[in-house]
Amino acid sequence: MCLSRFLVLLILLALCTPAKAQQSTKVRRIGYLSIGSSSSPPIEPFRQGLRELKYIEGKNIIIEYRWANGNAERLPHLAAELVGLKVDLIVAGDSDAISPAAQATSSIPIIMTVSGDPVAAGYIASLARPGGNITGLSNLAPDLAGKRLELLKEVAPRVSSVAILGDSSGASYSAQIKELEIASRGLGMQLQQVSLRESRDLENALLTIIRNRAAGLFVIPSSLTNSSRKRIVTFAAENRLPGIYPLSGYVEDGGLMAYGPNIPEMRRRAAIYVDKVLKGGKPSEIPVEQPKKFELVINLKTAKRLGLTIPQSVLYRADKVIK
Repeated sequence: MCLSRFLVLLILLALCTPAKAQQSTKVRRIGYLSIGSSSSPPIEPFRQGLRELKYIEGKNIIIEYRWANGNAERLPHLAAELVGLKVDLIVAGDSDAISPAAQATSSIPIIMTVSGDPVAAGYIASLARPGGNITGLSNLAPDLAGKRLELLKEVAPRVSSVAILGDSSGASYSAQIKELEIASRGLGMQLQQVSLRESRDLENALLTIIRNRAAGLFVIPSSLTNSSRKRIVTFAAENRLPGIYPLSGYVEDGGLMAYGPNIPEMRRRAAIYVDKVLKGGKPSEIPVEQPKKFELVINLKTAKRLGLTIPQSVLYRADKVIK
């Protein structure tokens, strides 16, 4: 009798073990949507974050990449492709990808790696309780605008008029302008708003800055300005305009100085949201995270060309100095 029971238990264990093993090694499929290209994607921090959480591409996770190669009009079609593949979730690799993904599905979870003001844009109900199928990270930090302006004044104290270049249709534009207006009064600086709404507006906007004889340049982050950063930085160099930028990439391309969220760190942390959702978390209940790390980057070569001496007090605060 005892032997029979033992044999039955062995059989049951033999039947259950493969199922459990299959469940533990289940391969998850996620979509990655981006306006960028596969030749130079800012995706390695995200991959690093996945590896830290024991997700290995080709082993226990498959990533379906869809690149728009700079053509925003392709994003809706690419988003629809991912939905058709019935992926477990979609990662919006940049702010441009959020809306097309949201329009393509209201049921598949969407993870934002970066976004401006997702509440104002209508993607979520609130940062604490998103309320739909979208969650992730937001680089919203409107109070940084005033700090950027203060940094520009520290480095270029003779600058009294500053051109503010940004996309006036952006969700966080108005909040940043209000912050800048408050800061400018205390700094004795005049602001000249130069608005963009489409990429074709850029050259006219730059001509406006010249006509207004601005002495400095302040760039508000948006997909329009970020995608044109090399042209903007070149323009500032040609016209000897000290500039403060929102992302380190501008400084690496020759801009004077940048202060803002650490975007690679945000992309790395997006993997945490992927993990939460794959383990059963509901996007509607997972709070959206705001920036935790900020970085100050300075280009001393550019400062020298502009005839500026960066104060030691500013250099000490820099996270990276390009010499």
